Amino acid sequence: METSQSNEPCTSPSSDAADDAGAEVCDLVTVPARQGLEAVDILRRGSGDAMGPVLHDDGCDTLGFLVPAGTAACWDVPGSTCTETDGRGMRLTPEPPVEGSDWLLPPGEADLATDPVVLRKALGEAARLIEAADSRR
Repeated sequence: METSQSNEPCTSPSSDAADDAGAEVCDLVTVPARQGLEAVDILRRGSGDAMGPVLHDDGCDTLGFLVPAGTAACWDVPGSTCTETDGRGMRLTPEPPVEGSDWLLPPGEADLATDPVVLRKALGEAARLIEAADSRR
């Protein structure tokens, strides 16, 4: 797997939506759980339809947003990592794909992937809200 950070804004990555076996091809944006949960709230208050499945990893206290394949090539949001699947795809089943994790928003209750432009804005807003809350302590 590979991670990438770039200064070029990510618009809409191009990729095939699925391979012959029916596996969805996507990248994974990982953020600290606090920022991720705030972003989920922001996304749900917004249009809501731009949100794909979200994984919660209890052990590492992180959230993972499934985004379209190709997003990692231009992902540059500080404090987050976008990991490519290298075209291997991922089966979106009710069972979480990683041991020790669970779906916060499972497949079937969400879009196939979160819009990376919308996610970028939500993560930025979440970071500002957290910073403001922490500075008031």
